[in-house]
Amino acid sequence: MAKNIVIELTDGRVMNAELYPELAPISVSNFIDLIKNNFFDNLIFHRIIEGFVIQGGGMYENMEEKEKLKTIKGEFEANGWDKNKNLSHVSGVLSMARTPAYDSATSQFFICVGDASFLDGQYASFGRLIDKDSIDIALKIASEKKDSNDKPLNPIIIKTIKEA
Repeated sequence: MAKNIVIELTDGRVMNAELYPELAPISVSNFIDLIKNNFFDNLIFHRIIEGFVIQGGGMYENMEEKEKLKTIKGEFEANGWDKNKNLSHVSGVLSMARTPAYDSATSQFFICVGDASFLDGQYASFGRLIDKDSIDIALKIASEKKDSNDKPLNPIIIKTIKEA
């Protein structure tokens, strides 16, 4: 059964999403634990690429990385996960970010803002934005002016993420 969450930004915007524990139980459990511990409070979307993704969940506004956490198993086909349990990486889908190591995801996540289906089978998709307003907010974030490292010039700060 889907779990509803709300991503609140400090500027008052809100994105509503569903997480799917039946598809990615480890990723969803990890994400919910982080929410319950207010881990995401005051972190930023530190990487935005129009037509691709907005990424957050690990950096403060000054680009200082929040403390490292335990890593989790990557729930995707290339890592032995059932390919039928992955959402395609299309606009609105939430997925865990990771290093090149398959089992390296911690807290960073991304929201697709375009067709990124080439990521299918390589990253653990675990949820999606559930309404047009939320997708529009993600698209607007992706279109912000950014520096050469894809960091928004005007910080997009997560006030909190909470269960709905």
